[in-house]
Amino acid sequence: MLKDFLLASFHHLLAFGLVAMLVTESVLLTRPLDTPAMKRLAGVDRGLGIVATLLLVVGMWRVYDGIKGPDFYLHNPWFHAKVGAFLLAALLSLWPTVRFLRWRRQLKADPSFVPSPAEAAGPRRIVRFELALVAVILVCAAAMARYGGLHL
Repeated sequence: MLKDFLLASFHHLLAFGLVAMLVTESVLLTRPLDTPAMKRLAGVDRGLGIVATLLLVVGMWRVYDGIKGPDFYLHNPWFHAKVGAFLLAALLSLWPTVRFLRWRRQLKADPSFVPSPAEAAGPRRIVRFELALVAVILVCAAAMARYGGLHL
């Protein structure tokens, strides 16, 4: 029981961390991107990747070693919707990550490099869509936890 509590707590803390990093990226992308902001953006994006990976690992650990057991999750359509939304967000996050890495290379080659507002608009839209997917994930999580009792 304690292990399940600790896994659930860690899972939720990671989810809050993921949201905080996505919001930070969104805010950084709304402002002019100078050198310190681009370095901060790269660091936050790296952290986002680490947290997202840990979130997936801990989530799968909960599925296979948690109190509800894998049958509860694997036969639950809300679980599949939640994982699908998470994987879609993860795939979409690759595009901004590649863009941030490209900006870092350009910054190394030319210390005066600053991406234009138009260049920042694409990653900003993707990050905001990822935040919308987090809302979908939260709704799916609530439905998933109650599956069977709500006749959904």
